[in-house]
Amino acid sequence: MALLRGINVGGHNKVPMQTLRELLAGIGGTEVRTHLQSGNAVFAHDERDPALLAADLERALADELGLTITCMVRTGADLRRVVDANPYAMDDVNGSRFLVVFLSGPVPLDKLAAIDRSTYAPDSLEPGEREIYGHFPDGIRDSKLAALLTDRRLGVSATARNWNTVTKLLEFAEA
Repeated sequence: MALLRGINVGGHNKVPMQTLRELLAGIGGTEVRTHLQSGNAVFAHDERDPALLAADLERALADELGLTITCMVRTGADLRRVVDANPYAMDDVNGSRFLVVFLSGPVPLDKLAAIDRSTYAPDSLEPGEREIYGHFPDGIRDSKLAALLTDRRLGVSATARNWNTVTKLLEFAEA
């Protein structure tokens, strides 16, 4: 699975999903499926190193479109782990207001510890392995806590997807 950060937002970094599918096929991806217009793709590939695939896709985006786009690649098994490890009971949670922030490396626990989470209630977050789970019951757009989950603040690359998208991508990956 590939997650591209910051494409097709406000008219910037335009990457049509057909082009994304073609770029993934060009680096050896097969069975490519995209979801929404925000840079989500599920595909098969012989290469098993997600970091190499991410670098190949970033290079293809730069070479073909002249864009510098951060890409995160996760395996289907890793996405299953992310869903299964969700520390929140999702019974009364609106999936569009619940984020998984995928990171390029381990969760920087020291940086999260520096955030006084109680001052951001009812918003909350919990660390995973290479992801942060966040619940923003009043919405994500105006959340001061969600605004802290950036590359600059965390010290690693980050891209977020809401729970509805994460579970749909898992469904694609396991089909």
